[in-house]
Amino acid sequence: MAMATTTQAQPGTKPAATLSKQEILRYSRHLIMPEVGMEGQLKLKNAKVLLIGTGGLGAPLGLYLAAAGVGKLGLVDFDVVDFTNLQRQVTFGTSDVGKPKSQAARARLSSLNPDIQIEAIEAQLTSANALDLFKDYDIIVDGTDNFPTRYLVNDACILLGKPNVYGSIFRFEGQVTVFGMADGPCYRCLYPEPPPPGLVPSCAEGGVLGVLPGIVGSIQAMETIKLILGSGDNLIGRLLLFDALGMRFRELKLRKNPKCPMCGSNRTIHKLIDYYEFCGVRGEEAPAPNVQVPEITPRELKTRLDRGDDLFILDVREPHEFQICNLKGHLIPLGELPRRVHELDSSREIVAHCRSGKRSAEAVDFLRKAGFRKVLNLKGGILAWSDEVDPSVPKY
Repeated sequence: MAMATTTQAQPGTKPAATLSKQEILRYSRHLIMPEVGMEGQLKLKNAKVLLIGTGGLGAPLGLYLAAAGVGKLGLVDFDVVDFTNLQRQVTFGTSDVGKPKSQAARARLSSLNPDIQIEAIEAQLTSANALDLFKDYDIIVDGTDNFPTRYLVNDACILLGKPNVYGSIFRFEGQVTVFGMADGPCYRCLYPEPPPPGLVPSCAEGGVLGVLPGIVGSIQAMETIKLILGSGDNLIGRLLLFDALGMRFRELKLRKNPKCPMCGSNRTIHKLIDYYEFCGVRGEEAPAPNVQVPEITPRELKTRLDRGDDLFILDVREPHEFQICNLKGHLIPLGELPRRVHELDSSREIVAHCRSGKRSAEAVDFLRKAGFRKVLNLKGGILAWSDEVDPSVPKY
């Protein structure tokens, strides 16, 4: 079904009535398409789109929406460019490492198209600022990678009546749809409850093929442009699934849940809430709130190993992570620990570690409940070991 969105001018300004000679030349391949033409290009010029996140999905989104001539782009991101981002976040270059993502993205997109307005918003999206940030934009595009922010974006869009172009990625798979339209479902219709904390690993833990966000983000950009133009069949009520390994697309029909507490006929949610509490998490890299375990720092571990203490190093990462780097420990992936616990000697002192300390904290918690008393978690994991003890150990 074809759906249109009404683009509104910036308060205090008038919609652009025409294109300059330079813009006509820049967008000439759009203008000769009858589905776009001058009228469609002016819709793009008058449109205001807010991108939540400038990372893997935000990179192709920003590049293609800027190149297409969307008149105002807002970029919301509070993170800085990390060296490990460059494998998939193609907005950034090596020289951008350490810079705020929103600022680095604005510089790149301004270079690509100096004729558009770009607002860099270096802030974390929260329940306190979401409604204020969203209100002056026509379309919100969700390029985030965590459940609390996805629920927050959804609820703010429903409260304000804004379309929400949603995308998500993991390893080799991606999803795209459009939420927030009057007759369509919202994110809560698809996921009424968040998954248990730690069940779905982040990209930092589970990985993602660098090309995948380029494909999924480009589809989000296409859906955004179609909403602005008011043409084509949008992914409203349809969830597009992409399997990169099988190179297959498939589609699921999504229906609006009449009992949805956010978009149903008898709404029970009327304001934004604490979404981290709702999802039961404190943050991506932090252990679950109920996991309080004894720890040892990398420097303390190094001192004890150097003096010959009898320590058993338990590595709870996956085999492919062990191949990247290791501390010459005994590998038992966290998921296999319950059935392989017999391999451990409870009389020895055990130091468990993973990449960042999150999974190993869960392992220590499990072992202590199983009766192990002399077990410690390596604080900060192998990343901290590389920072504080041995820089030759690769970080990933």
